[in-house]
Amino acid sequence: MLKVNENKQKRIEVSGYSYDRYALKTPVITEQDDLDELLRQVVAPQLEKGDLVFMSEKMVACTQGRAFPLSAIVPGRLARLLSRFVTKTPRGIGLGMPETMQMAIEECGVLRILLAAAIGMLGKLLGQNGWFYRVAGRKAAVIDGPCDYTLPPYHQYVVLGPLDPQRTAMHCAMLLDHPVAIVDINDYGAEILGVWPASVNRRKLAEILSDNPLGQSDQSTPIGILRPVSKSGM
Repeated sequence: MLKVNENKQKRIEVSGYSYDRYALKTPVITEQDDLDELLRQVVAPQLEKGDLVFMSEKMVACTQGRAFPLSAIVPGRLARLLSRFVTKTPRGIGLGMPETMQMAIEECGVLRILLAAAIGMLGKLLGQNGWFYRVAGRKAAVIDGPCDYTLPPYHQYVVLGPLDPQRTAMHCAMLLDHPVAIVDINDYGAEILGVWPASVNRRKLAEILSDNPLGQSDQSTPIGILRPVSKSGM
């Protein structure tokens, strides 16, 4: 059923066009869930002509078996050392704990993470932030660590980014016969990891979703529908 999460506005205007943003409640998604079947059962019946479907990258990653309980991760000495130097922000713990740093090392490789750490340290000395992730790359940047407001059981999990989000978005769009975007979205903004068709304006879509209509805590609404109020292109 379509809903609008508490403290989120349904309608937004961007570039002179208005859009309604709806969230779809689902059960807790795990690797046991089939993404195609979920889309057919939960999303397809709600769609109207012109709709775009946007999905949390975390949900997609969970269906791909990319979520790992903290108890299953054994951080090495390098991960324990490097995690001490990560700046903690209100956006989340990021790689600031040994377990998430260990997963970054496994995803990106030791040499790349060491180079990123060195460049990141240089950036801090120069008063610049974000250099670590520019070198480490997207695989490191999208790793989600555990936090108190995350829906259980994922408040005790590390979730990696989804595999090939562009190809996954294309597959889902063809299945639904509607545009689909996979988004990394929180209360600080949105980033489009994959979208199909490729003609969809990523910057505009990120602006439309920048206040996170999916919610950030226990809403259990990892899928949303973007519905143009007036005829417009993306």
